[in-house]
Amino acid sequence: MRRITAIIAAAVLGLLPVAGCSQDTPAVCDSLTAVQNSAQHVRDTNVAENGLSQLRTNLNQLRAGVQQLVADAKGQWSDQANEISGNLDILKASVQAAQATPSDTNIGAIRSALTTLQQSVRDLADAMQSTC
Repeated sequence: MRRITAIIAAAVLGLLPVAGCSQDTPAVCDSLTAVQNSAQHVRDTNVAENGLSQLRTNLNQLRAGVQQLVADAKGQWSDQANEISGNLDILKASVQAAQATPSDTNIGAIRSALTTLQQSVRDLADAMQSTC
């Protein structure tokens, strides 16, 4: 279980671009910033000190933020938003499978799903660059 948690936390380190959005921008830019902040909370989680429950809380907050980002991006960036939504579902299923049956194969599936989600969020951030 700790191995799965460490993989998730490490992968979130590179999940989102560092740049935030400027003021007076659409809600999607605020959502991107919120997701970046949630990702930072996941990175800052000290599992040894706070236990897995804090990491789960932070991951749930990140998931909710990504879902809001997808909802806000649906209009102008619907292709990228749909890709992120699908990749988030794949990650969720991968984590559930690894929790039910921890194995190298299932942990590898989490790594793969995180990499794919990371790229899809970067694709959206790149597409939003002129707006945010």
